[in-house]
Amino acid sequence: MDIQFAGEHLLPGKLGQFFIILSFGTSLLSLIAYYMATVNKDKSDLSWSKIARYSFFINVIAIIGIGSCLFYIIYNHMFEYHYAWAHSSTKLPVYYIISSFWEGQEGSFWLWAFWQAVLGLILIKYAKTWENGVMTVMALSQLFLCSMLLGVEVLGVKIGSSPFILLRDAMEAPIFSRADYLSLIPDGNGLNPLLQNYWMVIHPPTLFLGFASMIVPFAYGIAGIWEKRYQEWVKPALPWSLFAVMILGTGIIMGSFWAYEALNFGGFWAWDPVENASIIPWLTLIAGVHVLIAYKNSGHSYFTALFLIFISFVLVLYASFLTRSGILGDTSVHAFTSMGMDIQLLIYLGVFFIIPTILIVKHWKNFPITKKDEDTYSREFWLFIGAITLSVSCIQIIATTSIPVFNAIFGTEVAPPTDVIQHYNKWQIAFAVAVAVISAFSQFLKYKKTDVRKFYISIAVSFVVSLLLTAVLVYVTQVYTNFMYIVLTWASVFAILCNAKILGEAFKGKWKLSGSAVAHIGFALLLIGALVAAATNKVISINNTSIGFGEEFAKNNNPRENIILYKNDPVVMDRYTVTYLGDSTSGVNTYYKVNYKAFDDKGKVKENFNLYPNAQQNAKMRQIIASPDTKHYLLHDVYTHVSSVPLKEEEHVHDEHTDHSEDEHYEEPVPHEVSIGDTVRFREGMIIVRGVNKNAEIENIALTKNDVAIGLQLDVITESSTYKSEPIFLIKGNAKVDFGKKVDEAGLKLRFTNIMPEKDKLELTVYQKPKQDKKDWIVMKAIMFPYINLFWGGTIIMVIGFILSIFRRQKELK
Repeated sequence: MDIQFAGEHLLPGKLGQFFIILSFGTSLLSLIAYYMATVNKDKSDLSWSKIARYSFFINVIAIIGIGSCLFYIIYNHMFEYHYAWAHSSTKLPVYYIISSFWEGQEGSFWLWAFWQAVLGLILIKYAKTWENGVMTVMALSQLFLCSMLLGVEVLGVKIGSSPFILLRDAMEAPIFSRADYLSLIPDGNGLNPLLQNYWMVIHPPTLFLGFASMIVPFAYGIAGIWEKRYQEWVKPALPWSLFAVMILGTGIIMGSFWAYEALNFGGFWAWDPVENASIIPWLTLIAGVHVLIAYKNSGHSYFTALFLIFISFVLVLYASFLTRSGILGDTSVHAFTSMGMDIQLLIYLGVFFIIPTILIVKHWKNFPITKKDEDTYSREFWLFIGAITLSVSCIQIIATTSIPVFNAIFGTEVAPPTDVIQHYNKWQIAFAVAVAVISAFSQFLKYKKTDVRKFYISIAVSFVVSLLLTAVLVYVTQVYTNFMYIVLTWASVFAILCNAKILGEAFKGKWKLSGSAVAHIGFALLLIGALVAAATNKVISINNTSIGFGEEFAKNNNPRENIILYKNDPVVMDRYTVTYLGDSTSGVNTYYKVNYKAFDDKGKVKENFNLYPNAQQNAKMRQIIASPDTKHYLLHDVYTHVSSVPLKEEEHVHDEHTDHSEDEHYEEPVPHEVSIGDTVRFREGMIIVRGVNKNAEIENIALTKNDVAIGLQLDVITESSTYKSEPIFLIKGNAKVDFGKKVDEAGLKLRFTNIMPEKDKLELTVYQKPKQDKKDWIVMKAIMFPYINLFWGGTIIMVIGFILSIFRRQKELK
């Protein structure tokens, strides 16, 4: 006998699953129709093109339908659906509900498919004669992405994972034998605490737009070879390549902002495997853009340009495999766990690797490859060298990042580097020097042939001035402790000066030069900012006492770099006097108020600010998940996070028959008969009864019309603060239950324990913690990041340069 489950909302899920099937079918039809339109020799016959367009339009509608149904389910907390239960909760504000939308694999695949659909619409409108060939490739990719959402089994093989699967179908548990199982699931698992940051609302959409846009130049390259338009594809592919570089780069930098503001490793780039997986295709496409420009202006390096455009999108798919197969699960905070789609991801990757490979082999003889070698003093030669340098840089990153893959394939047990950051830096600094220097002097080279004398005269002044400025800069920023740091600083300064000279020419009317110059200046500033902030950041919370924090603490933290602060006891830390003033809880986060003061020679306060590092506590697991807070200055940041705090006990519901074991932490409770307006005094202050709330709501408990829930509205006033509290008294049938509220900042627990209508009084029971000699405390770490704004400012300037370049290349198409 089938169970009739109570409270389930099945229509949104069924509608969403219909849209998934529709999206898969229409993407398949669009692929077939666009393929037939491309191979159709009768160009006047538009029948296949019309079918392809209409099917793609329906695909777009279906993709929007999937997203709408899924958001409706998450927003309305329909925890009968596994995706909503696994990634959201009733406590999340709307903007974090949006983040939970793409926290899971299904949601992120939808996001990718959505952006690809948007890009497809743009191409249908503007690609003109390229539409059929380019959209064939787009539809093929869309077919794979839609298949990732199917969640069906064919001949025992699982294809995709649907976001609309019911919780009772996704897992086995005894509660699912009950028709009212939903009454036992009051809330969802919630969003990963590390993702509860405003950057995670905009970072994933930007990053996935970058991933989606990488296929457009790939598609133009495929269409160009397929349709034997070997040279024509370069022009329309170039602005799209710049767009992809700009958007993906912006997404990567947003990820750096998130890491800097939400993670407590103390930095903006940790060479995490997932970070690496996203930056590799970005770097190869940057290389591809420069070689495309070289080919467009000189006819050289055609195959290199083609290869870099193709491999960039293939590397996007490889990055997707790395992050979604679960192979990086133990080495990255970003990676997804495996959902059994490894083979499907590999097929997606394999198809898009095999197609360009076959086309290149088949059409190799027809490629417009020039046999004349480039002149050493030509721009195309050094653009090619720069692209090779970036490619070798990527090979080093891929080789180390792929160690888990090599181990899985060959059964080896090769360990990744012990000090990951040092390992990558020692290689990547050398590559960064080479790229910065090439981006400097290549601006003064001409295509095909350069006047050598004029070239050296042009760079001579910049070279000399860069040496002088570097000497000053390395002294001021104190990066003179490492020879390679000095070399990278010089290379970056040299790049800024050379490109500033080119930008000066742009201001005189040669505006087409501005895009590359601005982007190169931004890149050089980014390098200086990253170098100085990473190499000279200083831990200012030095522990000069003999106090340790236990062996467990030392496993993940350096006790020498953490100090303990007792509440209201100032401690001198570097040039600051810091004081822990207390904590407050908002939702799942506890914020720890730390005051910083700096004094001048006369003892007057010259700096005074508060930071609020926060942590989510897990009393069961006896751990915290901490997020930092940062004070931003023009020339430096002060970055603070808590490393250890006293864990608060979990609250429990009290009723008349419960043994209140947790009350042992408090003194003997004191009941008070009160009326509205009364004041109850306690050791640290007073409690004022402000009123009653006759429509009180109790989280996770559904009330009937016969239930009575009343909240007692209280103000708890101490010397330093006023806190709101509302304990609740519930009459449900013949049972009386009260829900106590803790005010930990005042050491109180308050219970609304009875209503006495015969006396017109309410009973407020006050529990007060005993006076302790030992104060509340936190262990915190503080780091000073000098000149970090050069890094952030450089990224913004670089993006502006990409935008200017896109406008220039788009104008050349007209």
